[in-house]
Amino acid sequence: MSVAKVIEVSATSKTSFEDAINQGIARACDTIANVRGAWIKEQKVSIEGGRITGYRVNMQVTFVLDEK
Repeated sequence: MSVAKVIEVSATSKTSFEDAINQGIARACDTIANVRGAWIKEQKVSIEGGRITGYRVNMQVTFVLDEK
């Protein structure tokens, strides 16, 4: 039997939503073992002077817990 856990991760990028997602997933995988999936919960942009200056994603990352 497998047991999974879900955490929420927020990541930002000056380039794109895709870059923010990739950075968030890469960081989660560096810290947590057995990452299996992610759900993009929310996307936001920062705006200054009428232009987009940053992209932020909030995602839920699922990983499988090690067996005892």
